[in-house]
Amino acid sequence: MTAARDGDFTKVPESGHGMVAELTAVFNQIMDRSVHFTSETRRVRRELVRHGRLDERLSASPGQGLWTSRVNDVNQLLDALVAPAANATRVLDAVAGGDLTQRVDLHDGTRQLRGDLRRLGRAVNKMVDQLSLFTGEVTRVAREVGTEGRLGGRAKVQGLSGSWRDVTEAVNTMASRLTAQVRDIAAVTTAVARGDLTRTVTVEATGELLELKLTVNTMVDQLSAFADEVTRVAREVGTEGQLGGRAQVRGVSGVWKDLTDNVNFMASNLTSQVRNIAQVTTAVANGDLSQKITVAAQGEILELKSTINTMVDQLSAFADEVTRVAREVGTEGNLGGRAQVRGVSGVWKDLTDNVNFMADNLTSQVRNIALVSTAVAQGDLGKKITVEAKGEILELKSTINTMVDQLSAFADEVTRVAREVGT
Repeated sequence: MTAARDGDFTKVPESGHGMVAELTAVFNQIMDRSVHFTSETRRVRRELVRHGRLDERLSASPGQGLWTSRVNDVNQLLDALVAPAANATRVLDAVAGGDLTQRVDLHDGTRQLRGDLRRLGRAVNKMVDQLSLFTGEVTRVAREVGTEGRLGGRAKVQGLSGSWRDVTEAVNTMASRLTAQVRDIAAVTTAVARGDLTRTVTVEATGELLELKLTVNTMVDQLSAFADEVTRVAREVGTEGQLGGRAQVRGVSGVWKDLTDNVNFMASNLTSQVRNIAQVTTAVANGDLSQKITVAAQGEILELKSTINTMVDQLSAFADEVTRVAREVGTEGNLGGRAQVRGVSGVWKDLTDNVNFMADNLTSQVRNIALVSTAVAQGDLGKKITVEAKGEILELKSTINTMVDQLSAFADEVTRVAREVGT
């Protein structure tokens, strides 16, 4: 009994008879039940501590009464401790799986949790509430900025501290920086679209956004240089008349290089065409009708080329015909010649008609004068010059007609005197 009192549950060897034997048997049964309770307690503790098995419980006692009550009390104590922990574990597992809808039940059956167990449940529930609010705000900001394109949003989570506050501030800093960067880039690209090439992206940036910033600024610089060069070439060629200019834009590639090359090709083509046209028209002005525009051309420039070449052909034909008529009439004395220039109109037709009218007039006048002079030479004084004339030809006409009159009067007088004297 003393040993049992001191925690030694070793059974007593059975001996004796009668009352002693009965006492020994009862004592040993008490020891068995004490050992059972102790070993079960150790087993459950080992499973809980070493293996984390929260479902382990003491097996039923071989005894009755308080023996059974004691086992039941321990098991109920374990249930009361393990159930809230299991409930909290369930919620934490849900949180780990991304489910923030679960909460720790603060009631154990029909009674509320109290003390540390209640504080544990409330702490877990508060953590889940804050996580839910935090993720909701972060999701909202991410959706507004990343999906809907609504910049300027901020996560608003009250009551946070520590790492949760740091994460919220980091998200807001990210959203704020992204808003400033995107808006600055948008302002510059909008300015470019409206033809304003004076603005560049100035907002601070790192990583890929820094690369985008540098790319946009490089694009603006290249566009500005391209626009300046194109404007310079256009001003030199179109306003100042300085041909031969070329756009010089360094570092461009792709479509910008193609545009620069096209502008230079246009300027070079226009320079060649205008200089060839100027060369031919200068030659015409200097009396050289042997040159024509030979540069390749299309569209209205081709029409101008054809017009000038046609003009040169007509001028050349006109000059050749006028020269021929002048040579025939003035040098060779072949009257009756006419200038034949086909396809002319306007002033060129008027000039041709005037030359022909002059030739016709001169032919009529000279032939009439020749006719009268021949008649006089043949002794026929009955003819006079009747063709219309002006200027010196009119004076010649009057002189010859007067001469004919005087010769006729002289002949008449000589004939009269001769007749009177001789007859």
